[in-house]
Amino acid sequence: MPRWLLPGLLFAAALAGCGSTATAPQPPAEKKTAEPAIPEEVQQAAKAFLGSDVTVLVFGDLAKTGKQQFLAANVVPNTPKSVVAGTVVTRAVVAENEGSTWLELLRCDEHLKNSKGYLSQTPRQSINGWKLQYEDSPENGITLYFTPIKGDSVEKTLPIAVKWNPAVKRYQSMDLSYQNFLGEVISLENPRSTLR
Repeated sequence: MPRWLLPGLLFAAALAGCGSTATAPQPPAEKKTAEPAIPEEVQQAAKAFLGSDVTVLVFGDLAKTGKQQFLAANVVPNTPKSVVAGTVVTRAVVAENEGSTWLELLRCDEHLKNSKGYLSQTPRQSINGWKLQYEDSPENGITLYFTPIKGDSVEKTLPIAVKWNPAVKRYQSMDLSYQNFLGEVISLENPRSTLR
């Protein structure tokens, strides 16, 4: 090809590219993995514990014991904005499958409790709502964080961490360092004399 023809061809190619309506191929859209469907058996068990207005938040081997569990709650719709992240719930339950039945392991309503009593750090006064957060570790299982909602109170409230304690085989609250499990208390009442 003669040299004098090369600049003309380049100029023509540039002009042809300017008017082109062809677009670069688009990458395929990312496919979102669908959340696993809640098995009907789990949904029915959650309804038995908390009524028809229940949401199963997570299910599976939550405590890493080889047994199926679920966390379900009565979620407050239109959660109000606040500085504490999480889902506002009025009640929550962790239950475990024992053959053909589901056993309640942890209950959150006005207080936090398990089969042995009230969890340490549970407020003495009744709580009408909680901010609930959870994290699921493949090695250690689920850790739940319950922060009591105290109306228009401006006092800062720390979350109560709750985790499966393999030594005693139940959910217990943890100290503020999140390193040590705390035992349960039988009663939240202050011991008082009833002398008159």
